[in-house]
Amino acid sequence: MTLFTSSLTLALAFLQAPPSPDYRRDLLLVGPDPVVAAADRAWRRRDEGRVGARASSKRINEAIAGYQKAAESPSHVEARWKLARALFFRAKYTGLAPQSQLANFLEARVAGEEAIALLRGAAGTRGAALSADATPRRVAEALSRDPNAAPTYFWTAVAWGEWGLLASRLQATKAGAAMHVRDYSATVIALDPTFEEGGGYRILGRLHHRAPRVPYVTGWVSRAEGIRNLRLAVKVAPRNFVNRHFLAQALADRRGAGKAEAIRIEKEILADAPSPGHLVEDTSIQAEAKRNLAAWGGG
Repeated sequence: MTLFTSSLTLALAFLQAPPSPDYRRDLLLVGPDPVVAAADRAWRRRDEGRVGARASSKRINEAIAGYQKAAESPSHVEARWKLARALFFRAKYTGLAPQSQLANFLEARVAGEEAIALLRGAAGTRGAALSADATPRRVAEALSRDPNAAPTYFWTAVAWGEWGLLASRLQATKAGAAMHVRDYSATVIALDPTFEEGGGYRILGRLHHRAPRVPYVTGWVSRAEGIRNLRLAVKVAPRNFVNRHFLAQALADRRGAGKAEAIRIEKEILADAPSPGHLVEDTSIQAEAKRNLAAWGGG
C-alpha cells in the first residue's frame, strides 16, 4: 500500500462531512480553549485514586469528555491528539476488558487520523501540499513549524500500535497497522527525535520487535532494527522506564549476552523511583519488569 493511503481516505470523508451545528471553537480562537484547559487539568490529575498500577477512571474520563467536546470543532487539531492520548491511557491503565480496550484504541486511531488530515490540509493551504505517497521526511518538512505535528503523529502511531496488538492478525494486516506505525513514528523522528523522550525511536523499535514478518506485507520488519532504535531511544532519555523496558524485552529474545543485559536493565528499573508525572505508567512498567525477571530466572 502507498504511504498514508488509508489516512487520506479517512481524511476525505472527514473533511467533506458537514460540521457539527453545535461547534463553537476552531484553531483561529485567540487565547487557550477553556474546554481543553479544563481537560488538561483533569489529565494532569490522572494518577489520583490509583491503586498500584491501576488508575481510577474518574479523572481520565473527565479529560476524555472535555477533549471530545472540544473536538466537536471541525478544525481543532490539539483536542484530537490529546483525545487520542487520553483514550490510550484509559485503555491501558484502568483495567478495561480487552474488547473495551480495543474500542478505545480504535477511537484514538480515528481522532489521530482526523488530526493528521487537518495538519495535511493546513499544509496545503500554505503552499506545501503533501501527496499521498509523501515520505515521512517530506511530511516533517511541511509540518516542521506546527507545534501539533509531533504529538499528533506520535499519539496516532501509539493508537495504531496498541490497536494492532489487540486486533486479530488479519484485521491488523488488512488495515495496514504496521505501515502506519512505521511511517508515523518515522515522521516523529524527522520532526523531533527527542520528542516524548525518544518516543519516535521507541515506537519504531517496538514495532520491529513485536510485529510479525508477513511476506509481501511486513517483510521489512527487522529484530536488529528494533534493538538499534530502542538503543537510540535510551540514548535520548536513559532514565525513561519505557525505553529501557522495551529494550530489555527485545534483548531477552536474543538469549546469551542479550538475556544477561535484559536482566540487568529490568533490575535497574525496579531499583529506580517512578517519575512523579508518570506514576501509573512507571509503576506498571515495574510490575512488568518484575514478572519478566521471574520468567527469565533473574530474581
